[in-house]
Amino acid sequence: MNDPAFEARIASLRARIETVLDRALALPDSATAQLRAAMRYSTLDGGKRLRPILVYASGAACGAAPELLDAPAAAVEMIHVYSLIHDDLPAMDDDDLRRGRATCHRAFDEPTALLAGDALQAHAFEVLATAGPASMPADVRLALVRELAAAIGTSGMAGGQAIDLEAVGRTLDLASLENMHRRKTGALIRASVLLGAIAAGVGSGARHAALARYGAEIGLAFQIQDDVLDVEGSTAALGKLPGADAARAKPTYPSLVGLEDARRLAQAARDRAIDALAPLGSAGGELAQLARYVVSREQ
Repeated sequence: MNDPAFEARIASLRARIETVLDRALALPDSATAQLRAAMRYSTLDGGKRLRPILVYASGAACGAAPELLDAPAAAVEMIHVYSLIHDDLPAMDDDDLRRGRATCHRAFDEPTALLAGDALQAHAFEVLATAGPASMPADVRLALVRELAAAIGTSGMAGGQAIDLEAVGRTLDLASLENMHRRKTGALIRASVLLGAIAAGVGSGARHAALARYGAEIGLAFQIQDDVLDVEGSTAALGKLPGADAARAKPTYPSLVGLEDARRLAQAARDRAIDALAPLGSAGGELAQLARYVVSREQ
């Protein structure tokens, strides 16, 4: 995007979440050394960190201090990493490469990878329920847990993955493909935005509704752009092998409408996301920049 101030801000948020995650995964249990090593291997290896960045940006737009946002930011990233570990398993996508290095089940073994994903999911909710300022009200913590749980269940990420698996080799119509993407990837991104708002005390009202719309549209834009990058990206940029969706006969936006229309639909979702921020006024500026980044990224 070539905005030095924005890039510096994103770099600072990435550095912050790395520190928070490192601290959250300092688990003192000598009897589970390999499991803990696998959790750290998969989590503390960089990545875009878009989801925790959205937690911080949304929370900041609602007036929250970063200390209030560390726990939900860490929780949502651990959930994301758990989903990647499980997606990469032979029973799912059977991938050998993730973020430029061996996937968890290749670096360790399949049972360890399966348990690492399970443990990250459980630990995410423990962090969400207990970490951060002691002054955070119990009803806010409960709302955070509820929001994240809903995003990853049958109506969200897990449901979207189930639809994805059932759709292999089939041709979906555009509405069905959008439904799958809004669940599989979009639900957790929408939840990331709302976790920041809820932690800031914005659990309802016009700003909450605006952020829900923003999160839904940026989540769709992100996944459409992922579909595009799977066609035209490189292993060096993506950190994984491109062309995997086509090789598995998975339905994608480029396979259904072509690359140019897929790009157009991603841009349209981006524009709807930015338009949704109107009730936030100037406070939504950083979130608008993130929406532009999601569609312009090359990894």
